[in-house]
Amino acid sequence: MKKSVKTLLSVFVATMLPLTAVANEKISQALSEVGLNVQEVKASPMTGVSQVITDQGLFFMSDDGRYLIAGNVLDLQQWQTIRGQKVPTNLKDQLMAPIIVQKLAEQKDQVIEYKSPKEKYVVHVFTDPSCGYCRKLHQEMKDYLNAGITVRYLAFPRAGVASETGLQMQHIWCAKDKNGAMDNAKADKKVAKAMCQNPVASQYALAQFFGINGTPAVILPDGSLIPGYMPVAAMLQQLNTGE
Repeated sequence: MKKSVKTLLSVFVATMLPLTAVANEKISQALSEVGLNVQEVKASPMTGVSQVITDQGLFFMSDDGRYLIAGNVLDLQQWQTIRGQKVPTNLKDQLMAPIIVQKLAEQKDQVIEYKSPKEKYVVHVFTDPSCGYCRKLHQEMKDYLNAGITVRYLAFPRAGVASETGLQMQHIWCAKDKNGAMDNAKADKKVAKAMCQNPVASQYALAQFFGINGTPAVILPDGSLIPGYMPVAAMLQQLNTGE
């Protein structure tokens, strides 16, 4: 009897593996037709739907490779507080958060950091010196630092890496005094030209992978993405909510 059970289990596993491979192949082939390169396919919390990591971020796909979910998926049984309001948890953001944390850790030596002397939190901000709200956030940098919030900047020139702002951001990242160059750019002052191997293009691509399309884009320590400017008090409230 035990031998029969083992035999049945072996047959079951053997038949399931090819089916999984076939499903993954269907998904990869379908997404390649819309310009997405699949990196990983995993089961999602939704029955019959896989979560797919691509070169352009996370998507959901029906296991038969037919239906693509490119937008948000809201979980009406899990709620969270964002900007002081209770909202359904965005499953896509929830699944992306640990990936974002890992990717940002890899950028640690490539950020421009404004370190709080009494650091309690570290937030990452994709920024663009020509962005009005990015400048407003920067003007309040002392308030952020005094509140125990360290700010790490990454580059996201909204008009693209080849734009005038994209070139300016390369000068900033290649400056001997990167913080001083960033201060000048945010104050609409001249930034000295300097070129080197720099992370502007890779950070721009990373932001797109995260689903960012505007600045400032703030990423909290847990990988949560908060689009737009937040005053210090609101930022602290959001950070305290996540503890």
